[in-house]
Amino acid sequence: MELDERKKKILQAVIRNYLETGEPVGSRTISKYTDLNLSSATIRNEMSDLEEMGYILQPHTSAGRIPSDKGYRFYVDTMLGEREREVEELKGLLLEKDEKMDTLLKRVARVLATNTNYAAMITTPQYQRNKLKFIQLSKVDEHQLLAVVVVEGNVIKNTMLQVEEDLDDATLLKLNILLNTHLNGLSIDEINLAMISEMKQQAGVHSGIVSGVIDAVAEAIRSDEDLKIYTSGTNNILKYPELTDNREKTSELINVFEEKKALGELVQDSLSEENNTGIQVYIGNETPVQSMKDCSVVTATYELGEGMRGTIGIIGPKRMDYDKVIGTLKTLMNELDTLYKK
Repeated sequence: MELDERKKKILQAVIRNYLETGEPVGSRTISKYTDLNLSSATIRNEMSDLEEMGYILQPHTSAGRIPSDKGYRFYVDTMLGEREREVEELKGLLLEKDEKMDTLLKRVARVLATNTNYAAMITTPQYQRNKLKFIQLSKVDEHQLLAVVVVEGNVIKNTMLQVEEDLDDATLLKLNILLNTHLNGLSIDEINLAMISEMKQQAGVHSGIVSGVIDAVAEAIRSDEDLKIYTSGTNNILKYPELTDNREKTSELINVFEEKKALGELVQDSLSEENNTGIQVYIGNETPVQSMKDCSVVTATYELGEGMRGTIGIIGPKRMDYDKVIGTLKTLMNELDTLYKK
């Protein structure tokens, strides 16, 4: 007799809870940690079926159940196989790069939460220390120019510039050469007043165009997209008594994941080191988020090419499995790095 999806989920919950606590698992415990929305009575009936099928055992008459050798074997052969398929799906999404970035990041957060049994977060990549790659001026009509500004990460910003006189092709070419010769490869901090003054002087009567382009460059380099943070596994927090023994603190902690605003502090701290692409571990009071003072937080900075950096984080109790968490983050960082350099 094959297991249906409901029995598989209940068996998975029994095994995971037993691995975490070492205590026999009852139906009420299972009802808290599955998405089946079943009553304790229904779960008891399913667990009885699983016991008859040899997947779980009841060590004592009044106790909950524990996995049998057959149950463990099913877990290893089937459930971990599902995890591997999930990882393969993740790699497939990674290969599509930012064409489905939102989908990818949500999946990464979910896989991390499932893999570690803690809460997970990941941010959209932000462009750091952007430098100008290219400027292109094109004529739209007699009194309008389109300035296309390309910065690191291939971010493109378009700006319309008003001009008083109609510019011929030769003049546009000279302006494009002038701008690109002086500005390509520079960050906004490297574009100084002396350089701007020199370009305006060389542009002569078209110095106003230079000013408009400089403004467009500054906006392109400085205006990052709004930071988005994706979270998953918030309910995993409820599995650890030390994080749920105070209702007010628990509510504040859960609210951090729902509001996400405070998580931005973690992101800023993680990205504050200019060359940091490693692992950071915050234990208790070390975290910048007040509501997480009873937790441990492990973050990693991932990089998707020049200037594109984001943060991955795992949040759990202080007794978290640091080896597993750090290993999982390193594996993910390596996958991202490898796939995006292909």
